[in-house]
Amino acid sequence: MKELELKYGCNPNQKPSRIFVKDGSELPITVLNGKPGYINLLDAFNSWQLVKELKEATGLPSAASFKHVSPAGAAVGLPLSETDRKIYFVDENAELSPIACAYIRARGADRLCSFGDWAALSDTCDAATAMYLKYEVSDGVIAPDYTEEALEILKTKKKGGYNVVKIDPDYVPAPSECKDVYGVTFEQGRNNFRIDRELLSNIVTKNKELSDAAAIDMMVALITLKYTQSNSVCYVKDGQAIGVGAGQQSRIHCTRLAGDKADKWYLRQHPMVLGLQFVDDIRRPDRDNAIDIYTSNEYMDVLEEGEWQKVFKVKPEVLTEEEKKRWIATQTGVTCGSDAFFPFGDNVKRAYKSGVKYIAEPGGSIRDDNVIETADSYDMVMSFTGMRLFHH
Repeated sequence: MKELELKYGCNPNQKPSRIFVKDGSELPITVLNGKPGYINLLDAFNSWQLVKELKEATGLPSAASFKHVSPAGAAVGLPLSETDRKIYFVDENAELSPIACAYIRARGADRLCSFGDWAALSDTCDAATAMYLKYEVSDGVIAPDYTEEALEILKTKKKGGYNVVKIDPDYVPAPSECKDVYGVTFEQGRNNFRIDRELLSNIVTKNKELSDAAAIDMMVALITLKYTQSNSVCYVKDGQAIGVGAGQQSRIHCTRLAGDKADKWYLRQHPMVLGLQFVDDIRRPDRDNAIDIYTSNEYMDVLEEGEWQKVFKVKPEVLTEEEKKRWIATQTGVTCGSDAFFPFGDNVKRAYKSGVKYIAEPGGSIRDDNVIETADSYDMVMSFTGMRLFHH
C-alpha cells in the first residue's frame, strides 16, 4: 500500500488527509483492524521510534503509552512487583510476559494522561498484552507483529473498531524529513543520534557511582525525552518513566510538572491508597479519577457526603498534606533526565524533593558550576551528555 486516506486531519475541518512516502515507495505499516486517524498515526510513528530505540539501547522489551504526540509513559519489560500489580490493577496470579510487563508499567506511569492512549510495543503483541489492553480505554496499538490469539482479542475491542497497526521492524526512513507550516516547507536531517551507555560516561559530580540499573533509567529518560514535545523533563525509576513534563516554556516548570507526576505515582503506593475500598463494578476511569482526586488538594470532591458513596464502600480517612509530604520524602533512587541543560540549580533542588539521585542532562549552561555544586550538595550522580534532544 502506497497511500492511506484518513477521515480528516488534526480536526474535522482539515480535509483531505492522507499519509504516503514521498519517494512513492510502500508504506511501512499494515492496518490489521480499525481505521486510524491523523493524530493516531502521529502517535503511532513517534511511539514506535521510542520503543524501537529503547529496546536497542537496553536489550529489554519496551513499551510506550502516547497521547497527543508525547509519551504519558514508557518502560522496559522488568517483572512487576506485588505493589506494581496492586497499583496497576493486575491480577496477582496473572501470568505476564516481558512485553506485557513493559506496557502495563508504561500505562501505569500516569493513568489519567494515558486515558485513550496509543500503545507501542517493541516486540510481538501476545495474548497477555492484548488482554490487558482489552480492558483499558485505548485508541490503538502499533507493534512489529501479533500472535493470532492477541489479534483475535484486540478485534473484539471498541465493538470491533480498535486500531491495530503492524509495522515493518526493518523499515529505514529517509535521512531527511520535511513538514509544511503556513505553506512553507521545513527540511532537516532526521535525529538519528544514538543514546547508549557510553553517552553517560561524562559524570561531572563528585559521586561517580552509576550502577547498571541507574544507567538503564538514564537511557529510558533520555530516549523518552527524544520523542516528547519540548521543553521536557522525565523522571524514571526501575526502568519506568514515572513523571513526564512536556511542552512547557520554562525548564523549571517542566521539572515541577514531571516531579508532581512522580510524586502522584508514588502516592498511589501509600497504604491508605492501596486500602481504598471501591464499590463493586466501578469503571476503571472512574476509579483512576477518584484516586487522582483523593491524593490531590481537591480530595473533598470525592469525600463529601453524597459523593463518596458513589465511589467507595467505606468512607476513607483524609490523606493529609503532612502525611503526603512525609510519604513523598521516603522516595529514593529516582533518575531525572532533561532534554536541554538545567540553567539554574533550582531544577536540581526540585528534583531532589521527589527522590532524585541521578541526573542526565546535556550541560552547557553558563551556570553549570552552580548546577554541579547543587547536585554535589545532595550527593547526586550527574552525567553531562553533551547532546540536546529537542522535539517539535
